[in-house]
Amino acid sequence: MNGFNGQHITCCIGLGSNLGNSLQILQDSWQRLGEQNDINLQALSAPYRTEPVDMESEHWFINAAGLLTTALSPEALLDQLLRVEQEFGRRRDPHNSGYQDRTLDLDVLLYGDLRIGTSRLQIPHPEMHKRLFVLVPLADLAPNRLHPRFQCSLDELKLQLMDEKSPSIPEQMLWTAAEND
Repeated sequence: MNGFNGQHITCCIGLGSNLGNSLQILQDSWQRLGEQNDINLQALSAPYRTEPVDMESEHWFINAAGLLTTALSPEALLDQLLRVEQEFGRRRDPHNSGYQDRTLDLDVLLYGDLRIGTSRLQIPHPEMHKRLFVLVPLADLAPNRLHPRFQCSLDELKLQLMDEKSPSIPEQMLWTAAEND
């Protein structure tokens, strides 16, 4: 389904990888998203190196956030993200529960100011306010953007989480490191 009420909506996307050349995979997948019909890339955050959360793995993640505009419906955008994940080697095993290592993870974090709760798609992303690896890069791009559920800025959510839990802070990296590998 193309077009969502005939408007281009600003969306926030989370990008992550902990297998392969993660920096290059994130850059290449972001560019691949921009090649899709009805998706216009606006900005990509710096990459951040982060510890695995809610899973055991020796592989740390590289995470980033992106802003794009789209005329796709939320479900059609999700379909595009899943296709790009597959192109970059993401395999989802329905028999494994919990989080697993992955070459690429793309999530719809925010879709305009919409709130959606279906079995397939939840917007805003239901865990984003609990995850510094999402909030740090996202707040770099849109610090004053309001979370549709909590009605406070992304920067405020990030600072609250840093104060509450004192978790390990994501380590900012440079995209140029991908070119040197």
